[in-house]
Amino acid sequence: MTLALAALLGWGLIGLLGLLRPASLVYVGRVLFPLGALCALLLALAALAALPAEPRHMILPLGLPGLPFSLRLDPLSAFFLFLLGGTAAGVSAFSAGYFRAGDGASPGLLCLQYHAFLASMALVMLADDAYSFMVSWETMALASFFLVTTQHRIPEIRSAGFLYLLLAHLGAISLLLCFGVLQGGSWQFSFDAMRAAHLDPTWSSVAFLLAMLGFGAKAGLVPLHVWLPEAHPAAPSPVSALMSGVMLKTAIYGILRVSFDLLPVQQWWWGALALALGLFSALFGVVFAAVQTDMKRLLAYSSIENIGIVFAGFGLALMFHAFGMSALAALALAATLYHCLNHAFFKSLLFLATGSVLHATHERSLGKLGGLMRRMPWVAWLALIGTLAIAGLPPLNGFVSEWLLLQSFLFTPEIPQPFANMLVPLGAAVLALTAALAAYVMVKFYGVIFLGRMREPALDEARDCGRLERIGLAWLALGCVVLGLVPSVVLGYLDQVIGSVLGNSPALREGSIWLLVPLSEHRASYSPIVFLLGSALVLALTALVAKRAYHGRVRRAPAWDCGFAGQTPRMQDTAEGFGQPIRHIFGPFFRMRRELPTPFDTDPVYRVQVEDRIWSAFYLPVANAVLAVAGWVGHLQRGRISAYLLYSFVTLLTLLVIVL
Repeated sequence: MTLALAALLGWGLIGLLGLLRPASLVYVGRVLFPLGALCALLLALAALAALPAEPRHMILPLGLPGLPFSLRLDPLSAFFLFLLGGTAAGVSAFSAGYFRAGDGASPGLLCLQYHAFLASMALVMLADDAYSFMVSWETMALASFFLVTTQHRIPEIRSAGFLYLLLAHLGAISLLLCFGVLQGGSWQFSFDAMRAAHLDPTWSSVAFLLAMLGFGAKAGLVPLHVWLPEAHPAAPSPVSALMSGVMLKTAIYGILRVSFDLLPVQQWWWGALALALGLFSALFGVVFAAVQTDMKRLLAYSSIENIGIVFAGFGLALMFHAFGMSALAALALAATLYHCLNHAFFKSLLFLATGSVLHATHERSLGKLGGLMRRMPWVAWLALIGTLAIAGLPPLNGFVSEWLLLQSFLFTPEIPQPFANMLVPLGAAVLALTAALAAYVMVKFYGVIFLGRMREPALDEARDCGRLERIGLAWLALGCVVLGLVPSVVLGYLDQVIGSVLGNSPALREGSIWLLVPLSEHRASYSPIVFLLGSALVLALTALVAKRAYHGRVRRAPAWDCGFAGQTPRMQDTAEGFGQPIRHIFGPFFRMRRELPTPFDTDPVYRVQVEDRIWSAFYLPVANAVLAVAGWVGHLQRGRISAYLLYSFVTLLTLLVIVL
């Protein structure tokens, strides 16, 4: 606990030091951000040491009189603190070389907001009462809002920031109401008091639904996802990496804390609801990612997909736990936590890689990129690791968590509830479809940006990222590799977390460092190291055979040009071309506007605009209704002073009638 608080104090101090020389990019970038990376490493080590330890409490004399900050470090909070520290170390090292002069806010102010953001996320995971939790939660929301609107002079960025703040506060109000229900009439708002409160099933369900609304808005669960595709393109890439890689996980931490820790019993339909919303979000996110032409919006929709997978695992664990299937609940929860950790590493890596591409080319549109592997080899090869990991290919980390989740679906025996029994195999099918589409999306993402020919002559001027940026990218890529190669070791640490969340659940780890056996060695096992060695052996044998057969000779010839002798970069497959089959197959998901040419057009134009149906069907009518009510209420302030006095008098009379 002391080391974790030292890391938080370090972040706070580094943020304040940024104000000493707010205009100095060298001081902030070369001194303060590397120090922030060291604090992140310290936090990760402290959290790793706390995983097997007993919960520890601490009272900080902060806040209002009689309302100090109560903190608690237990295995669940230690796991998410490790996720935060491990990811922030790479992002902070990258940030040390990323920010440029003239990118919106001054470097010193940016440094303060960045480290306040990190410290507030850590405090959310350590909070042990509603007061400190909400203060940290709101600080996190405000710090991230200022970071998103770093370039606040651009109207679209201000609009994206406003939408993010609106959804964040909608979620915060819901969480306040949730804590109000959880205290159960005791008017004690510590988490210990909430654990001891006696709630009947109805009020427990109300608290769970409020938590789903509040944490779902922060996580970007459909239909509360609309801020994600707007905020990520607006924010600087390191901020996008932290928001997607870590901040979304604070919502996962919160829903786990409320559902398994603060609520005394769980009901199976809570899990069914989370499972259904998670699977729909996963499919919705990956389908929209497939049709994007902006690389950061594509990654934002991919985050919605991954959060959907996480919620599906959480719902499955909740449902199994409610039915008393402890081994399967442990397996589903392990898959959930593992995917949270994986997503933090590979999604942060990909957002940072897009930041390097953006700096080198000043271009976000996939339609104007291509062939950057020759100009940016470091970014391209490290991004390839993240792309393969997020596509769920072995032996990298994304495969492990998705494989564990699929196993928890496939191991499912007869569930004593017909509706849930029907939902589980359907969920397995949707998960498999989502995984296949995610691989399709990542082929598009990587192929269009880094492979093929350069689509614009200006791309020839692109240069690779600097040394500090490479360190940050390499750190996150290393995390993807290590988490993929030693899943048994990771599951050994997760056993501590799962045991603290589910109670006395059976341990998952039955294999060795070579072999992962989730439940039964007779059903399924997986060895990433053997897979890696086997793949390397096949490649080596192929190279040896080719060398023996052709005696080391290399024959160079023109590439096949499909009969077009004068091929140009415009003849390559485009992002729109990749997305066209998905637009046709999943047409009901989209609201499309087409502009098609006729045979008589002298200047033909073909344009397709894809929009979110939820935005036009739900959010726009609500926004119009609010504007109409605001306009009606606005008439009240344009009257005379005598009318205002009359309004006040009528209001007082009404309140008196209500009270009496």
